[in-house]
Amino acid sequence: MDFLGLRTLTILEDAIRLIEKNHGIKIDLDEIPLDDEKTYELFQRAETIAIFQYESPGMQKHMRSLKPDKFDDLIAMNALYRPGPLQYIPNFINRKQGIEEIVYDLPEMEEHLSETYGITVYQEQVMLLSQKLANFSKGDADVLRKAMGKKQRDVLDKMKPKFLEGGEANNHPRKTLDKIWNDWEAFAEYAFNKSHSTCYALIGYQTGYLKAHYPAEFMAAVLSNNMSNIKSVTFFMEECRHLGILVLGPDVNESEYRFSVNEKGAIRFGMGAIKGVGSGAVESIIEERREGGRFDSIFDFVQRIDLRQANKKTIENLALAGAFDEFEIHRAQFFYEEEGSPNIEKLIRYGASFQESKASAQGSLFGDMAGEIEIMKPHLPNCQPWNSIQKLNREKEVVGIYISSHPQDDFVDELNYHQNITLKHLKDNQDKLIGREISVGGIIIDAQHRTSSKDGREFGSFVLEGYEDQHEFILFGEDYLKYKHFLQSNMMLAMKLMITERIFKDREGNPTGRRIYTNIVSMELLSEVLETRAKKIAIVMNIEDLTEEIYSSLLQKFKKYEGEKKLMFVINDRENKTNLQLPVKNLKVSIEKELLRELREIPNLKLQLN
Repeated sequence: MDFLGLRTLTILEDAIRLIEKNHGIKIDLDEIPLDDEKTYELFQRAETIAIFQYESPGMQKHMRSLKPDKFDDLIAMNALYRPGPLQYIPNFINRKQGIEEIVYDLPEMEEHLSETYGITVYQEQVMLLSQKLANFSKGDADVLRKAMGKKQRDVLDKMKPKFLEGGEANNHPRKTLDKIWNDWEAFAEYAFNKSHSTCYALIGYQTGYLKAHYPAEFMAAVLSNNMSNIKSVTFFMEECRHLGILVLGPDVNESEYRFSVNEKGAIRFGMGAIKGVGSGAVESIIEERREGGRFDSIFDFVQRIDLRQANKKTIENLALAGAFDEFEIHRAQFFYEEEGSPNIEKLIRYGASFQESKASAQGSLFGDMAGEIEIMKPHLPNCQPWNSIQKLNREKEVVGIYISSHPQDDFVDELNYHQNITLKHLKDNQDKLIGREISVGGIIIDAQHRTSSKDGREFGSFVLEGYEDQHEFILFGEDYLKYKHFLQSNMMLAMKLMITERIFKDREGNPTGRRIYTNIVSMELLSEVLETRAKKIAIVMNIEDLTEEIYSSLLQKFKKYEGEKKLMFVINDRENKTNLQLPVKNLKVSIEKELLRELREIPNLKLQLN
């Protein structure tokens, strides 16, 4: 029994449940068509993240080249994408695309090799061909299959004469038969059976079908089945963004325990993914919402929920994760303390008093008046809301990732100007970056100032995080003294790096190993990049979009933010396929975030910072 696809089967089941809930359609995976055009388009675009057996970068690369359009292609690629047969994939792709001629050693082989463009891919093909070419019995063919699968060289050697003799009896040239057998012996090194590959390909196709037709429900199921792995959740949330699916933070009025899809087609974060919020608390919230309807306010929430299940810690972490954001109280306000009592404790006391009074009234002679209970709502003193970094850091504490936004969202222009590769690209491609100066940016999520136990010298380390990944850097000697003031959590940095390598050799000069180094060339605050390095702003527009009204609005903005940076208009004339670059000589601006925001609000305008 093979349990490799067990999680995938659970994902399929969860996705089908969500589809039925949201669309009223009960998908029967055994009935979906195996020639669905939309599904094959997904495989052709290699949008196969979370698709069983087809999600690796290597497989994605081959999918883009192959452009599969039938189920047989998926079966074959599943069998070929393994250490042995990997070398045959380019031939397989070229033959499908008509770049390479499809040839058969014997015309009789076409019947069983046409589906794989003349390339032997499966054990079953060898079984059928041995029967067709050399009159092997079904039993002999199965012995041959087993010998190949278990790499039993002695059994193969004994069967070769029988194959040659049987083939000659069918008037096939011995030389050709010898070549075929030698090819099969090489094939035995990686022989794969079609039945196995078909099962995998079918599960892969089914996941692809659901992702192609119901992407939000499918990705919600994927996220739910990876809730315990924050790195995986981050990865799949990035895929949601790539697909244009909005992933919303938790909400007590909409979230389930796991990830779900709302009426607008957005994925809603599951409350069960919040640390310290147990299944019992979530179930009690959902049950109360189901029976009594939506919660109107934070006061309504604490009046109605079971405060034994949803205790103080639960409510605190729900608040930190943003699950109450639609209510009248902002996140910082929950934790604001006045006269020795935080607002969150006032809320819990109020909710408990309300529920006690309600229970008491229901047990009295006047129980029919229980719904009219009035208890004075506590005054919740207001305070300064948390800034973006404070809010996101606390959000990350209880969820493990940033949900509502990312600290770098406030520095998109700076990153676009400064960064030429991402931290993920740096991490995955250091070999290819040797000798190059590269630019990266991100936020410090951990910084350490240390002292070497060997020589007592100070050094530092820090982890820089980007949208997709993070990277650890270490500073020694003069570099540490020069940049140590930057080593603080939440510092947004722009860095230039040089990737170098060192080859280690023995006494005879023979290479014994190597090491790749990431050297920091420069470091500065990301917020200062545009001010210190950008020389001009270019306004790019199509000529038909640049109306007199927009031109006047632009001039007003430029005068409002006068400074030292040059201005230029780049006017595109799409009809004549030309563009005109017009420097603004009498006016300069300051590159401020507010100016960039206002410019981006103008329709069909693009910005270039140089």
